[in-house]
Amino acid sequence: MIQPGFTGGTLDRADHLRQDPEAVARAIGDLRARLLVLNGAEPEVDAAGMLGWTSLADAPAAAELILLGLDDGRPRFAAHVPGTRVSAQRSPALFHALDQMRPGEAATYAAARSLIDWHARHGFCPNCGGATTPFKAGWARSCVACGAEHFPRVDPVVIMIAEHEGRALLGRAAACPSGVTRRLRVFSNPANRSRKRSPARSPRKRACASPMCATWRASPGRSPRR
Repeated sequence: MIQPGFTGGTLDRADHLRQDPEAVARAIGDLRARLLVLNGAEPEVDAAGMLGWTSLADAPAAAELILLGLDDGRPRFAAHVPGTRVSAQRSPALFHALDQMRPGEAATYAAARSLIDWHARHGFCPNCGGATTPFKAGWARSCVACGAEHFPRVDPVVIMIAEHEGRALLGRAAACPSGVTRRLRVFSNPANRSRKRSPARSPRKRACASPMCATWRASPGRSPRR
């Protein structure tokens, strides 16, 4: 069976660490921490199909570090340099590198590139125009003027229908007009829940329903950027 592209990532995204500045500081100071090697925004891939990693000491002085996750407890980072942009063009060298990557490596690279691109385009607040600074280990930005928080859309979104004996479970937010219902939706963080667990988790979280089992069918789609 051919594995779909950009799947099978092996990093623990360590969401539980991102809200803890002391834990993030310890990860940065960990001698085992490594920085993803990028040529601009393109990856370095060795003969074995593995991404290149280097010491955090090689990060540019002005770089903002992004905690990609943990590899068997070892911190893995990417670096965004304020003022730089990621080209929208995809070079032949990039396609060649993606073709050479071992399963799971492309998922790590895609997360890093997506986050770096998002930071490059969100240096200023869309709410008031003030400057933004990163927090949550590089997985969010906060406006220094109005305090608005902004988050990237880099995790897959799971939208499901919970069905039982021919009846579907729908939801309605308190702000929705009467009679307006919608399917349940949840962001699926690969670090702590699989695509099979998400359909079972969302009804439990959103509607206090506990399905006995869940099946899934994948369909392509994109979530809106914020």
